[in-house]
Amino acid sequence: MRNYFKLLLKRIIKPEAPEPQAVGSLLVIPLGGVEEIGLNMTVFQYGDDIVIVDAGLMFPEEEMLGVDIVIPDFTYILENREKIRAIVLTHGHEDHVGALPFLLKEINVPVFGTALTIALVREKLKEFEITDIPLISVKPRDIITLGVFRVEFIRVTHSIVDGVGLGIQTPLGNIIHTGDFKLDPTPVDGELMDFHKFTEYGEKGTMLLMSDSTNAEKGGFTFSEKEVRRGFEDIFSKTSGRIIIATFASNIHRVQQAIDVAVQHGRKVIMCGRSMISNSAIALELGYLKMPPDTWVKIENLKKLHDEEVVIITTGSQGEPMSVLSRIAINEHKQIKVKEGDTVILSAKVIPGNERSIGRIINHLMRRGADVKYEKVSDIHVSGHASKEELKLMMNLVKPKYFVPIHGEYRHLKYHYRLAEKSGIPQENIFMLENGSVLEINESGASIREKVTSGRIFIDGRDAGSVEDIVLRDRRRLAHDGIVIILVGIEKSTKKIISGPEIISRGFVFEDASQDIINEVRALMDGTLKDLDDDVIADVSLMQAKMRSTLKKYLRNTMDRKPMIMPIIMEV
Repeated sequence: MRNYFKLLLKRIIKPEAPEPQAVGSLLVIPLGGVEEIGLNMTVFQYGDDIVIVDAGLMFPEEEMLGVDIVIPDFTYILENREKIRAIVLTHGHEDHVGALPFLLKEINVPVFGTALTIALVREKLKEFEITDIPLISVKPRDIITLGVFRVEFIRVTHSIVDGVGLGIQTPLGNIIHTGDFKLDPTPVDGELMDFHKFTEYGEKGTMLLMSDSTNAEKGGFTFSEKEVRRGFEDIFSKTSGRIIIATFASNIHRVQQAIDVAVQHGRKVIMCGRSMISNSAIALELGYLKMPPDTWVKIENLKKLHDEEVVIITTGSQGEPMSVLSRIAINEHKQIKVKEGDTVILSAKVIPGNERSIGRIINHLMRRGADVKYEKVSDIHVSGHASKEELKLMMNLVKPKYFVPIHGEYRHLKYHYRLAEKSGIPQENIFMLENGSVLEINESGASIREKVTSGRIFIDGRDAGSVEDIVLRDRRRLAHDGIVIILVGIEKSTKKIISGPEIISRGFVFEDASQDIINEVRALMDGTLKDLDDDVIADVSLMQAKMRSTLKKYLRNTMDRKPMIMPIIMEV
């Protein structure tokens, strides 16, 4: 296997340009990440060569009842699987790599990314028992050849270590895909964004810029990640009790700063949460996370430490129901019990849709005596995304002919569109794409073609597509109006009704308190069954349809309610 990887690297990572060929059309197809936060995934296709950039997930919205995660629809990729040369990753956040296990179950292609990104992906694939995928680590400024494409990795600063943008060289011209980025002049790890490379592409000529739009509606510049340290230092200096910090497990820079301030104040660090422990261990092994020996102690040692010696770094900053912080908040964590004097820091931006969950956690924690610091009341978070002035600077560095805003909801894309206009890019050269849109670029210009298959796949557990739209509609209906079950027994040989109808309701009315309603429904169904023709009774599906339609009409007219109605006919 090791020799296979060496041969693969020798063949793919090389400085030589691909063989020249007749100029055709380049297709740029976002399958996720436009008009939404998350699901980031873009297909670049030229002739028989396809390169995929990122494969991210999205966490479920409030109305997606019972859904664990959402991933992009891979139909177009699977229909063209023989053309795929590789998957290239910009960084290791879930909204850029979280869908990989589901895609790599279907296709086996090389995956390229920087060291930390590949390490996080390898750990993720182990959970899904996927072990035969070539995972290839690259460094910034490496160039890989994938069919007609040459992809150069360009260092950017973001809220995770080892983020890169991409310089994609095609027979038609150069593309810059920024990935997620901000212009951080004082990054925690000292690794500055590679301005020189972006400028170089601008000087050579950039055909297309695809740029992160998440903060396009925010003026000015995004603060440096190091500003968070000042907030931490202020809280630590005023706190004598235990400190619990909740953040994203992938935000190694944030974890590093928490560790640095903990060491400065003589505190030990306890990591909680499977992903937090795993990611921190990987980052420590690769040298991206640094701490003195004996700083990281196991949770079993918590009781041996004085309160002023403790910092707990954990997951759950988005109010996830089964996260460590959620279990702490409702007093269900075995080893950590909140008490008076504890300080809890939620060091993360609230993802839209999670406001209620996070609010509940804050309320629970404060009710138990904790002092809770969060974005609205304390300077303990900065964004990892570029604001308006940085986005304009990127355009001026790269000087693209065409521009496509990506990574954001519609309003973010629209604000970015307007910034591009103000930066001098002609309106006809700016394209607002939707998921599945096909941007075709050739020698005569650029235009949007007919869409390809795209959409969202809902994951309940580990099975892709296990939740269809109709299932979600049923769940919403059950949550809103409940269910009424009608049980009827008929004799198999004679088709005569021998028992029922019995009425069972859940989430519709409370049976003991509303027995009158249940009796009315029972009487209605009894009368309906007595009026049925023998031909209808002989056909179970017809009986069910008649019972359902009669009760549906009755409940709509008398109560203005639309519960799910489920007639069950038992033949005995």
